[in-house]
Amino acid sequence: MALLFALGEGAQVEFSWLKNALHLTEGNLSSHLAKLEETGYVQVEKGYQGRRPRTWVRLTPKGRAAYEAHRRALLELLRSEG
Repeated sequence: MALLFALGEGAQVEFSWLKNALHLTEGNLSSHLAKLEETGYVQVEKGYQGRRPRTWVRLTPKGRAAYEAHRRALLELLRSEG
């Protein structure tokens, strides 16, 4: 979520790029994305680029809002610690 958020609104990345950037296995990333997709936080689109199958992932507006709320809550916790 943090990486997709940092890429900016509307950014879309290929599954393999995300897998490599996060140093995850295909199975592990697929499992996480499935849960995030069920909640409506990410959108996963499958298609073809030429003849090669591709999967693209993007953060939804709902996911962006949820991540921003989580980020704000964490920052508030850090501020109250000091």
